[in-house]
Amino acid sequence: MSDALSQMLEKYEIRAFDDAHQALREIIQEIALLGLWRAKFYEKAAFYGGTALRVLHGLGRFSEDLDFSLLKPDADFDFSTFLGQLESEVEAFGFSLHAEIVRKRTDSPIRSAFLKGDTEKQILVIRPGANILARIPRGQIVKVKLEVDIDPPGGFTTETRYLLLPIPFGVRTFALPDIFAGKMHAVLCRRWGNRVKGRDWYDFVWFAGLHPELRLSHLEQRMRQTGHWTGERTLGKSEFLRVLEEAIHKLDVGQAKREVLPFVRRPEEVDVWSKEFFQDIAGRIVPVT
Repeated sequence: MSDALSQMLEKYEIRAFDDAHQALREIIQEIALLGLWRAKFYEKAAFYGGTALRVLHGLGRFSEDLDFSLLKPDADFDFSTFLGQLESEVEAFGFSLHAEIVRKRTDSPIRSAFLKGDTEKQILVIRPGANILARIPRGQIVKVKLEVDIDPPGGFTTETRYLLLPIPFGVRTFALPDIFAGKMHAVLCRRWGNRVKGRDWYDFVWFAGLHPELRLSHLEQRMRQTGHWTGERTLGKSEFLRVLEEAIHKLDVGQAKREVLPFVRRPEEVDVWSKEFFQDIAGRIVPVT
């Protein structure tokens, strides 16, 4: 195992297979970010979403996908040109993962790809111990999904954040008020049928407590793009809070808790969740232009 991988593993307490599997996925995610940097991907796109918050800002929950947005719309964007570098990068650290494009939907602006491989072979690289290796489900596949929005709404700003492992490198990312705007768009407009994505509400609480500035103009553009804000009126603070209050009123808090629990390290963080709690949190948001 390389010194860099050993250092990356130091932040994990691996006592069971689930711990090893989560550490493996997160390490692969960060190596993938390095591979994209080498491929000059960040000249065209920026990192955002839950995994960006975890990797770059210390969000305290697990996250599954690497979400990116092009800096400007490009219907001809070809994600496949970057996948060879991803495979080469993970291979350089001892992993054997195959990158493949997910067949695109003609009605979706999202382009997707997976890095995936046999779980047992990949976990061997991080040497978790015989007791954990014996518990790996036969034939299980480890997967890291990457998604790129090729038709982003405007009005966002970006910055470069730096990671020191596995080597020092930079990642272009949305500024936090714009990531918050994207997260609030998910809270207000995401539809999973009758299901609730509790992870969005967890992130909402994290933002309101630690980074409460929200770029309303970017949220408005996102809502206009999806048809959730129309007409000539600007989305102001009072209008935003009204829409958020409606979303809180409709929220199934119990379902939100159940959805997020597998992704949090400390389940007691969501014990306080209630409609009254979210209403209080909503008042702490600081809109910016």
